Amino acid sequence: MKFWISLIGYQLVWFSAVIGAEHGLAWPGVVGMLVYAACQLGIARHYKVDLSLMATAIVMGFLLDGGLIRAGLASYAASWPSAALAPAWILALWATFALTFTQSLAYLQTRLWLAVLLGAVGGPLAYLSAARGWHVVTFVDPSWRGLLCLGIGWGLATPALAWLARRGTATTAPVSASLQGHAP
Repeated sequence: MKFWISLIGYQLVWFSAVIGAEHGLAWPGVVGMLVYAACQLGIARHYKVDLSLMATAIVMGFLLDGGLIRAGLASYAASWPSAALAPAWILALWATFALTFTQSLAYLQTRLWLAVLLGAVGGPLAYLSAARGWHVVTFVDPSWRGLLCLGIGWGLATPALAWLARRGTATTAPVSASLQGHAP
C-alpha cells in the first residue's frame, strides 16, 4: 500500500506544481510537496535519510535547472523567486521525487543501471510533457540541446539518489535486525 500512496502522491504533487506554474503560481507545487513530505515522513522508517535525500535533490535541481537557465537553454513559468534561478515549484518536485527512493522507487536502490535509464529517459519526458501540455518550460531552439542536458543530468541524479537511499537505509537499520542470527 505504501508503494501506491508514494506513487500517486508524487503524481498529484507533479500535477499541482505544473498546473500551478501554468497559472503563474509557484505555491501549489510547494504546498503539495510540503503535504506529501509530511505524510511520507510521518510513516517513514528512515526519516533522516529522507530529509537528507530531499536536501540533496534540491541542490541537484538548483544546479541542473538553474544551469539550463544560465546556459540559455530553458526558461520556466512562475519563475519565483527569480527568473535567473530554478523556480521553487521545480525544486519542490525534486524534493518530492527524492522521497520516492525509500518508498515507490526503493527497488532502484539495487538497480542503478535501471535508475540511469529511468532518469535519462523519464526526466526529459516529464519536462517535455510539462512544456507541451502546460507550457511551463520553454526550450530554446533547437530544443534537443536542453533535453540532452536534462537526460544527462537526470541520468546521473537518479542513480545518485538511489545509491544515497540505499546507503542511508543500510546504515540506519535497526540494531536488533543486524544482531539477528548471531549468538551472544
